[in-house]
Amino acid sequence: MSADLEALQKAITHFAPLTADALDDFTAIWSTYQVKRKDIITAAGETEKYLYFVTDGVQRIVYYDQQGREATLVFSYAPSFGGSINSFFLQKPSAFFYEALTPSRFLRASFEAVNSCMQQHPCISEAMRLGITQAFSGLLDRMVELQCYTSEEKFRQLLKRSPHILTLVPHKYLANYLGIDPTNFSKLINSVRI
Repeated sequence: MSADLEALQKAITHFAPLTADALDDFTAIWSTYQVKRKDIITAAGETEKYLYFVTDGVQRIVYYDQQGREATLVFSYAPSFGGSINSFFLQKPSAFFYEALTPSRFLRASFEAVNSCMQQHPCISEAMRLGITQAFSGLLDRMVELQCYTSEEKFRQLLKRSPHILTLVPHKYLANYLGIDPTNFSKLINSVRI
């Protein structure tokens, strides 16, 4: 078994234990996929057809408003699940772009395959439910940070949650993610002691 599939198995069983049959069936539905830097993996207005498991590279979920302003909402990087998750599970058009910030490699599985596995194996459905719940909980925490924290507090929380992120993601995207002016972000990097 490849290291990528082993990482996928470890990620899914982190949320809930799977039976041997369920794990075999779940592992079998994934195929490899690669994109180049700045490729749009899923565009706003498209319905997400795949669930992605990131094996290399960094991506972001980004929203563009009618004036062309962007809001970076989420980063994904190995080993984690990615994609426009709400569009995938609801099978409705995405309001967001899923963009590769670096050359990226994935395992990906189609909606039909994931849905079939979830219906056939309740333990997979439970693992997915717990994974989505954990992600939603993280988004709620992030909403509090964005609405209530100072720029320095947001920066400190980001580094506490993901200390390696400064080396993975270009700083202009991190500033956008935190809702901080890029100049102020640079000042924070140089002044905040971790």
